[in-house]
Amino acid sequence: MHRLRLGKPTIIVVMVAGAIVFLFPFVWMISTSLTAPGNLFRTPPQLIPQPFDVSGYVQLFENEPMLRWMLNSILVSGVLTVIQVTTSALAAYGFTRLEFPGRNALFVLVLATLMVPFQVLIVPLFVEFKSMNLLDTYAALILPDIAMPFGIFLLRQAFLQLPREIEEAAFVDGAGHIRVFFSIVVPMSKPILATVAIFSFMGAWNSFLWPLIAIHSTDMMTLPLGLSNMSGVYDKNWNMVLAGAAVSVVPVIAVFLFAQRYVLQGVSMSGLKG
Repeated sequence: MHRLRLGKPTIIVVMVAGAIVFLFPFVWMISTSLTAPGNLFRTPPQLIPQPFDVSGYVQLFENEPMLRWMLNSILVSGVLTVIQVTTSALAAYGFTRLEFPGRNALFVLVLATLMVPFQVLIVPLFVEFKSMNLLDTYAALILPDIAMPFGIFLLRQAFLQLPREIEEAAFVDGAGHIRVFFSIVVPMSKPILATVAIFSFMGAWNSFLWPLIAIHSTDMMTLPLGLSNMSGVYDKNWNMVLAGAAVSVVPVIAVFLFAQRYVLQGVSMSGLKG
């Protein structure tokens, strides 16, 4: 059988078409957020607003506590990213460098948690946090996600590929596991650590279901939760609603652009192939 080989022009056309398909919803979101209220439902719709109208963004920050929601999301996402990367790296180092009974079984148990739907945990978590009077607090948004099984898996795969010679030389010189971890393993694993940080930040930033259950006051809402409430109030002001959606994606894009050069290196270090 002859293998189908696509020429370079065909591959470029397919990639461009795919990019257009994926980018069109984002372009439409920006376009609608800059459309005047009177032109939102005109037929045919305009992809390029005539004229540009920023009243949706102005009303968004005047009528809703957007800055507070953004600060809540930045705080929770930033803290969770630091905690998840740290706990994942330490756990992965333990699974790859420390010998202890039941190590492999414990790692399988960690991976098994990936197959447990979060919806199953909502009721026990709610009861637990209510009993501790932690609902509607930052602790309620942070504590349930301090461990990241997927991050542990990625980092373990990356640590297994690191050369052991440097670490063994450090042990000969009298270094302990803590010094080896922070002085050798972490500097050599910056790409995969950055990749895990991106996954962690995006997951925390877009989290919606648990904040919906755990938070009830407006001042404690994160950005996705606040935008959800707003869409129910401003059901006809789609320029304002999509202005909020546009604002919500800016930090995620900024984080990805800042760390994008580490992503491919990190995936290759993890040993995962597409």
